[in-house]
Amino acid sequence: MADSAAGPVDLVILGGGSGGYAAALRAAELDLSVVLIEKDKLGGTCLHRGCIPTKALLHSAEIVDNINESESFGIRSTFDGIDMAKVNSYKDSVIAGLFKGLTGLIKSRGIEVVEGFGRLVSPTSVAVGDRVISGRHVLLATGSYSKSLPGLDIDHDRVITSDDALTLDHVPASAVVLGAGAIGCEFASVWRSYGAEVTIVEALPHLVPLEDESSSKLLERAFRKRGIAQHLGARFAGVKTTDHGVTVSLESGTTIDAELLLVAVGRGPVSAGLGYEEVGIATDRGYVLVDRFLRTNVPTVSALGDLRPGLQLAHVGFAEGIFVAEQLAGLNPVPVDYDNVPRVTYSHPEVASVGLTAAAARERFGEISTVTYNLAGNGKSQILKTAGAVTLVAVPDGPVVGVHMVGDRVGELIAEAQLITNWEAFPAEVAQLIHPHPTLSEALGEAHLALAGKPLHVHG
Repeated sequence: MADSAAGPVDLVILGGGSGGYAAALRAAELDLSVVLIEKDKLGGTCLHRGCIPTKALLHSAEIVDNINESESFGIRSTFDGIDMAKVNSYKDSVIAGLFKGLTGLIKSRGIEVVEGFGRLVSPTSVAVGDRVISGRHVLLATGSYSKSLPGLDIDHDRVITSDDALTLDHVPASAVVLGAGAIGCEFASVWRSYGAEVTIVEALPHLVPLEDESSSKLLERAFRKRGIAQHLGARFAGVKTTDHGVTVSLESGTTIDAELLLVAVGRGPVSAGLGYEEVGIATDRGYVLVDRFLRTNVPTVSALGDLRPGLQLAHVGFAEGIFVAEQLAGLNPVPVDYDNVPRVTYSHPEVASVGLTAAAARERFGEISTVTYNLAGNGKSQILKTAGAVTLVAVPDGPVVGVHMVGDRVGELIAEAQLITNWEAFPAEVAQLIHPHPTLSEALGEAHLALAGKPLHVHG
C-alpha cells in the first residue's frame, strides 16, 4: 500500500481529470510511482460533464440541421422529432466507451487509483478517510465547478447549470442562456437546432467575448440568421420562477419569459475545504497561484488545470500534466505557451482561434497587419453551404501571431494554424505551401497568399 507506513511514492495526484490523469500516465511512463486520488470518476469534468457530452449533443444537433436543410441539397427527407432518451443514450455510450478505455489505460500503467475525497494535510501528503498517502511531490488537480452570480440561486429545475442541461430528458420549448462564452453559445446552438426558442444574455458587448472581434461579429450574424435572440452589453438583474418557467429581468427593464434559464457565466476553482490554505498554499479568489513551471509557493506542491488562473481547457490540462511529470523526472521540459493554445467553440458555425487577437497584438506590437479571407471564395465551404471567414493577424514584415476562423468544421483547421503561430511562420512561408483542393484548409492557404501580397481567389 502506498501510505505513510510503506514510505512515500514519487507523485501523489489529487484529482483524476484531464490534467491529473495525464500527469499520472506520463509519470508512470517515466518509471515514477504514482497514486491518483479521485472522489468521483476518472476523466473529470471534460469526459463526464463537459467536452465529450456537449460535443455528442452538438453532433446530434448537426444531424437535425442536415435533415432540415437536406432539400437544398436535392435530398427529400422528413424530420420526425427528437427522442431525448435515445440522444442521451448515444451521448452516455460515448462517455462509457472512453471511460472504459481510460480506466484500462491507467490500470495497465500500474497506477494506483484511490477512490474517495482527498484533502491536503501537509506539503507532502493527502488524507483520504483514515488513510494518509505521502509523496515526494503533490500535484493539485481538483478542477472547477459551474459558477453563478451573487444572489442568483440555482434550483436545478428551472434555473440550471451546464451539468443539469446535459441530463435534460426533453427539449425545452424556450430557454434564456446567461453568458455567451463557449458553454453558453454551444448550448444555445444545440437547443436552437432542436427547435427551441433561444435568447442569449451577455454583459459584455459581444458573443464569445474573449475571441477576436471579427469572429464575434460573424457568430452574432450567424446566430441572428438562425433566429437566436441576443441581448449584448446587457446586465442581468434577476429571475423569478413560476409554475411554467422563468421570467428573466435585465437592468434595462427588459423581461424575457422562457421555460428555463441556463446559467453559463464561467467556471470557478474547486479548492474550498481541501486544506490548501491550511498547508500554506497561496490562493487568489480560490485559484491556486503558480509560476510558469506550475509550482506553488510550497516547493513540494504543484497545481494545474482549471484550479490555477488562466485558460480552462482540457487540452491545456493534458499539456500541463505531461509537463509536471517530466519536470519531476528531471527532463527540463518547456513550459506551456499559453498565448499559442488553440481554442474552439463548437457551435453552428464553429469558432476557432490560436494566438493573439488583433486588439492584443496591437497592444503588444503597435502596428499590425491583418487580412480576412471570406469562405465565400472557398469551394468546399460552398459545397457545405457554410459561411464565415479566416482572419490573420501578423507583425508587419514579421510572423503570423494570430489566426481566427468562423465556419462549420473550422475546428479541424486549428491544428495547422497552431503550427503557424507556434513556429512563428511568416505569411510568405505559409503562402508557398500547397493545400489540397477542394478543402476547407485552402482558406488558410488563401488567407496567407493575400497577406503575402499575392491574393488568388480574392477580389482586389
